[in-house]
Amino acid sequence: MFDYRLSQNEYDEILTLKREIHMHPELAHDEFGTTALIRDYLAGLPDFALLGEQPETGLVVRIEGDGTGREVMLRADIDAIQQTEEYDSPWRSVNDGVMHACGHDFHTAALLGAARVLQRAKDTGSLKNTVDLVFQPAEEGTTGARMLIENGLFEVASPDAVFGLHNWPSVGLGRVVCHPGHLMAGKRSFEIMITGSGGHGSMPHLNRDPIVCSANVIQALQTVVSRNTDPADALVLSISMIEGGRPVNVVADNVRIVGTIRSLSDKALDNAITRVEAIVVNASEAFGVSGEVSWQPKIPALNNSPALMDHCVKCVRDTGLEPTDCQPGLASEDFALYQSIVPGFYYWMGCTPEGECQAKLHSPDYHTDDSLLGKAAELLARTAGEYR
Repeated sequence: MFDYRLSQNEYDEILTLKREIHMHPELAHDEFGTTALIRDYLAGLPDFALLGEQPETGLVVRIEGDGTGREVMLRADIDAIQQTEEYDSPWRSVNDGVMHACGHDFHTAALLGAARVLQRAKDTGSLKNTVDLVFQPAEEGTTGARMLIENGLFEVASPDAVFGLHNWPSVGLGRVVCHPGHLMAGKRSFEIMITGSGGHGSMPHLNRDPIVCSANVIQALQTVVSRNTDPADALVLSISMIEGGRPVNVVADNVRIVGTIRSLSDKALDNAITRVEAIVVNASEAFGVSGEVSWQPKIPALNNSPALMDHCVKCVRDTGLEPTDCQPGLASEDFALYQSIVPGFYYWMGCTPEGECQAKLHSPDYHTDDSLLGKAAELLARTAGEYR
């Protein structure tokens, strides 16, 4: 039986890569250095080949099995976020205002470690399955998966299943959430433009003030959750940015409002979209301004295939980790777009040592527990290699 565990040398190798990626984080669609690092590492694994036309950033590669197995896809995200790192370590980000505060550096290094293990399986004649490795750009903002799909990912790859993982700070160290069904929320991002007519602040009767209207719109939008959504349906509406206004005594001409709606229920999400549009239109009319809502494409809820549950639980146990379950969350993941095409399963990997209060995702002091990096690589390789 093939041994999916990383050797000490292999672990040290990917830990070094992980720290290098962490020190040089790059934002969505700007991951050129990260892409080059991935490409250089994979160039040392002779049986991995580029698959199809490559994106500007990110990488899609394949290692062929012996022809007796199936085709499996593994995916990791590679981008960082706009955040100034406050966690003090020798590998702290050197790029001001950018950091890996979501653990994508951990995911990328784990997938590179899985590539090393799969190469070893190929070398020993133990690799039955063909495995496609997707190093996806731009998960933050959830645009990367759609870009790869629209550029023909599933025209050059025909996987029977797709797998991925995310480090998760609310789950204890060494535990892996294996949850069938909906695990993460569907999402629609929106932008509202409230347009009025500005002028001198001393003459409000001659102006149509979009700031006053915007304040009322934002307040009214909170009723979408509290008064328009079944309390049994989890839904959250968040305003993440308000932009408008000029110096004192000048009333703004327009205000821009950006936000998201997330829910595990498609019905609740669609109803919320209808209510947002009605609130903006009616409030704008009441205040004598104009209001318009534009929507980003929908990210569906991440839905783990129950048919893959037994396989994933076995792989977690065989890796020496503990399978567990927890309540779904309302964060979103564009991994869900792959699952809308082929069956898929997404792990949450616990990364909080017993008794420690781990920093939350996207916080300035977030950090991964790299003692689990080897286990993450083994889990991905085993999940792909043993799928039948």
